Formats: sequence, C-alpha cells, structure tokens
Amino acid sequence: MNPRRALLPTRPTPSRSPGQPEPAAAHQDRVLHFGLERTRRQLLRDGLLGMGLLAAGPLVTNCGHSGGRRRASNIANLGPLGAADENGLRLPAGFRSRIVARSTRLPLPTSAYPWHASPDGGAVFPTSDGGWVYVSNAEVRGDGGAGALRFAGDATLVDAYPVLRGTSKNCAGGPTPWGTWLSCEETDTGRVHECDPLGRIPAVVRPSLGVFKHEAAAVDPQTHAIYMTEDQPDGNFYRFVPQALRSDGRSDLTNGRLEVAQVLEDLVGPVAWHPLPDASALRRETRHQVDAATAFNGGEGIFASEDVVHFATKGDDRVWKYDLRAQRLTIAYDAAQYANPTLKGVDNVVTSDGGDVLVAEDKGNLEIVALTPGGAVLPVVQIVGHDDSEVTGPAFDPSGSRLYFSSQKGAAGSADDGTTFEVTGPFHI
Repeated sequence: MNPRRALLPTRPTPSRSPGQPEPAAAHQDRVLHFGLERTRRQLLRDGLLGMGLLAAGPLVTNCGHSGGRRRASNIANLGPLGAADENGLRLPAGFRSRIVARSTRLPLPTSAYPWHASPDGGAVFPTSDGGWVYVSNAEVRGDGGAGALRFAGDATLVDAYPVLRGTSKNCAGGPTPWGTWLSCEETDTGRVHECDPLGRIPAVVRPSLGVFKHEAAAVDPQTHAIYMTEDQPDGNFYRFVPQALRSDGRSDLTNGRLEVAQVLEDLVGPVAWHPLPDASALRRETRHQVDAATAFNGGEGIFASEDVVHFATKGDDRVWKYDLRAQRLTIAYDAAQYANPTLKGVDNVVTSDGGDVLVAEDKGNLEIVALTPGGAVLPVVQIVGHDDSEVTGPAFDPSGSRLYFSSQKGAAGSADDGTTFEVTGPFHI
C-alpha cells in the first residue's frame, strides 16, 4: 500500500453537474489533510511522519453510509418491542443489547479516557482492519468536545480516547464522505470542528461553516455541500458550498459560500438559497442577516443519504425531506397529523442502508422510531427507567447489524450518568 494514501484514503473525483463546484487542479506531490495541503517536507517538519501516521495500518476509511445503500431493510418486518432486558432496553425479538460505555468511567481498564458526560450526536467510521470507531459528542457547556470508542472486527472494544477538547456544548454533527467527524457547538457563538476519528491528529476549526447555534451537519455525497441545522425557534437551514473540490474528491472547507434557505411555497416546495453576508456573525446573528430566509422551529438532527437529506425540528415535531437534486422540501413526518403519535420529541436522525429514517426521541417515550420507506412509523428500541434523559447519537456499524446510541443522562438523570449502548440484530437483510 502507498503509505501516503494510508493516512487519507482517496475516493474518485465526482463528475460535475451544472452549478457544482469545479475540482481543483491535481497536486500529485502533496498529501491532503482535512482540506489543507501539506507537502511531505511539511509533514516531516510537523513530526507526523515520526509519529507513524503515514505508515500503512488500520486507519479510518470513507464513512460507511456515504456511498449508497448496500442492504435491504428488515425494519418493517420486526415485531413489537418485548419486555425490558437487563440493560433497561425494550427490543424486538431476535435482538440483544450491551452497555459499551458510561460517563465518568473508563470504558475498558487499558484506556486512560473516562467516557465523557452528556453523550450526544455520534457516527461510526470503518477502519481498514475490519473494525470501526464510534465517535460521540459531549454536550457539556465549557468542557465539551468529543470522544471515541474503537472496536475490533469481532466487535470487541479495544480503545477509548478523545478526538476533540476545549469546546462547549458539542451537540450533534455529522460524518464526512472522506472519513472525518464534524462536531457542532450548540452555543450562540458555536462553530464546527473537523475531527480525526482516530484521535491522532488535532481537530481543526472550520470558520467558513459559520458562527451560530449549530446543531448538526450532513454532507451531500456528490457535491460535498454541507447542510446544517440551527437550534433556535427561528433558526435557519444552512448550506455551505465549497469553492473547490480537490484532486482526491475532498472539499476545501477553508473557502466557500455559506447560504440560507428560503422555501418558496409556504414551507413545502422549491427552495432558493441566499448567500450569507457575514458568516462570522460579528455584527448580526446569521439567522437575521437575510430577510427572505425561512425560519425553522428548533433545528435538530440531519442526515444525508443518496439524493436526500432528512432533518428534524423539535418545535413542531416534524421530520423534513430535502431533495438534493430537485432542491425541493417536503414534510416526511408531522406529529400533529396523528391523534396519538408514535414519534414525539424528534431529535437526532440517521438513515439505514434500506432507506429507513431512524429518529431518536428527546423525552417522548425515549424511543428510536423508524419512518420506513413504506410509510410505517415503528419503534425500534425503547429505554426504560431513564425518565429525565433523552436518546442521542444513533449510528449503524459498517455491517448494518449493530446500532449505537446513548441515554444522555442515564437512569440517574445526571450528565455524569450518560450510558452508551450497542444493539445487535437483523436491522437489514
């Protein structure tokens, strides 16, 4: 294996459609790291070669859910949830659970990283040794960041470590197709940090993605535009359009255009995008800079899959579907349309390989509920006895047979009692 490619796996440069950013010229003598070009001489000067980061080995590969569906869904065929198991989870028949981490405790004796308080948004990243890494944010004011759990190919937990420190209220975020984690700060001056899931390279702040109360981010797998939600009652729906794609298909996140959405037909229909005058928000909050921008009531989780992005808004208990190619917005779920809604308190979102939209509840029944392609609304798992908590961070492993998520405050209802679970079963066939 070429050691230069071991650190940062490549993907083919996407073909362009009208309006898509023009790829940058090839830079064959350079290593591309987080969109910043560094020559091999610079890497030597920074000590990265001495750390062995360019040696071939078990490193993060492209994010598993960015390359299209590989399996059919089985969620519509699952039966009702059974009685709570020994871990306090109600699951369908044929499923089992385990606790993989608890806040303030070492996930395994050989690690030096106590699992962080208030685990929130998360994602899974495959590694080239057949294992995977689950990255999770810490929604703690003034002492946030993100941590990671690394698993071997047989699902054995082998390491735990931080990937981001020194930030505040890291709520959700999103994986990139090139294998990094975008961690979002949910504060008025919140920014986005791009993180190495292996924790070997320091995280990089991305000012071009704006300063606002960030909730979550999702990357269009074709154009690499980044869509973001804002947790405000009058928040915007944002899009960052990179100025260029580099020779390996990655986005240059240092340069681009931040935009806000305007829905042209009363919340459902075509969407127009308006450039944001000042992404740094030095004089005026971003959500108030464009008068035509459509307000969304409490933006929450967002996830990109194939040609669509789904995102949730907690203020009106809705899940939205944005068609990336047609640039049209529709409502995929509205709790107000049900007399006794199965899904309430919409929050983090993830999409299965089979096209199910899994939504974690903040309060509600503390369930993860699937919106199936056939229109069913089905609970997949329920946490029992965690009444003062919320469900956060759902993410599938590369096989699609394991679902990771957390009870943010655990059974004790405390930030220091966050509990991270793994549920295994036939989510896909």
